[in-house]
Amino acid sequence: MTNQTQLPVTIDQIREARHVIGQYARQTPLLKSYYLSSQSGGDVYLKLENMQLTGSFKFRGAFNKIASLTDEEKARGVIACSAGNHAQGVALSCKLLGIKSKIVMPVAAPKAKVQATEGYGSEVVLHGANFDEAKAYCQKVQEETGETFIPPFDDALVMAGQGTIGFEILDELWDVDTVIIPVGGGGLIAGLAVALKTFNPSINIIGVQAETIHGMTSSYQAGEITPHKDGTTLADGCAVEYPGELTFEVVKECVTDMILVTEDEIEFAIKDLIQRTKVVVEGAGALATAAVLSGKAEKYVKGKKAVAVVSGGNVDLSRISDIVGHFMVANELK
Repeated sequence: MTNQTQLPVTIDQIREARHVIGQYARQTPLLKSYYLSSQSGGDVYLKLENMQLTGSFKFRGAFNKIASLTDEEKARGVIACSAGNHAQGVALSCKLLGIKSKIVMPVAAPKAKVQATEGYGSEVVLHGANFDEAKAYCQKVQEETGETFIPPFDDALVMAGQGTIGFEILDELWDVDTVIIPVGGGGLIAGLAVALKTFNPSINIIGVQAETIHGMTSSYQAGEITPHKDGTTLADGCAVEYPGELTFEVVKECVTDMILVTEDEIEFAIKDLIQRTKVVVEGAGALATAAVLSGKAEKYVKGKKAVAVVSGGNVDLSRISDIVGHFMVANELK
């Protein structure tokens, strides 16, 4: 692994982030899944970030970044763009710190995420058909208002906040072989990769994205930023066509492999997480599990100690109903 000083996020920043967010963030459970272990031939654990405040890992990075702002930056209020989970992380962080916030979200953002964001006290602006369009509009508004922009992933302090998950995994499973991580813009995998690889460079860091939208995977394969979008995905929280520049620097240096899963595999993983492990997840939160159940991560899981990160659980109940109904009609729900 490249010298720490050459990466955009360092282990010292992650250590500091753990101290900063410790007053509010939960240390989420790391539980062995006997079902996933039996299906994969490995010892598979679930890191349940769906049980973090706001139902997603995003609270960690958002709080770490916002807590670091100067008094002047806080006074201007903050603005962010998000498909949903970063929005809630920013909204709750601002509520806890007494800061005004505005969030730009895509028009198609899940209702549960929009309502939760508003419930934390943020002003929500719906604009654009997807994350990238919402981001462009957010930047335009920010230039006009002077509000402080809180990046969803491409920021050292945001990555450091997400990286605190790595410390928690090592605290309970120091001899972990593989950590499988959902990927959108790359903040989560970048932070985790630095935390884990600093401790043990031989740990496999595996990223997972949907076949339809996987900017980070296409960039990883090409060796340079290469956007990719070919449809929509159940994993809306990871539907990022253009990965972050800073996050990509970490990913290309520290990540072992990137895996793509189909919509059917994501749907099956959501169903199995609910039925077999009693864990309710959103599409993005099921990506790592989909990689395990599909067998696509077999060489990194079979005979090894592996952690699948369940990154979030903010899913509309209507979507859960549709998925369960699909498997019941197909007579596949056993």
